[in-house]
Amino acid sequence: MTMQRRHLLGVAVAALLEPLAALAQPAGKMVRIGFLGNSNPSTESGLVEAFRQGLRELGWIEGQNIAIEYRWADGNLDRHSAHALELVKLPVDLLLVGGSQAVRAARQASSTIPIVSAAMGDPVSLGAAASLARPGGNVTGLANLFEELAPKQLQLFKELLP
Repeated sequence: MTMQRRHLLGVAVAALLEPLAALAQPAGKMVRIGFLGNSNPSTESGLVEAFRQGLRELGWIEGQNIAIEYRWADGNLDRHSAHALELVKLPVDLLLVGGSQAVRAARQASSTIPIVSAAMGDPVSLGAAASLARPGGNVTGLANLFEELAPKQLQLFKELLP
């Protein structure tokens, strides 16, 4: 994921946190984000910093009004299930995940905590959304619909270069 995309994700998460701060959280209570990382902190340091910067730009400062609970799979994506359950038990106000396997783990851990995905496959086939038009549920985020787009891209390519 690019630095700009992670930064935008920080902005998106901050936008989702706004109602929590205004409606659901007592004054002075710190909002807690559960972060499921696919690799490790050293590999993802630049991307995590871009995410934090996006949050800071909207007034969400780690250690002041938000706490981010990081859990790292270190390349073993099977760890996501245990980490998601651990984060839900803390509890967290929002889960930030990346990838289809992390989305599945987060959904199994909670059907009520908002889940924001930095990237996932088709959310409908994952069971994370009823449809693209009306997703419902507690999952939102960025979806990669490569399989659905590939035939259209090939058609356009053929039209451009007969």
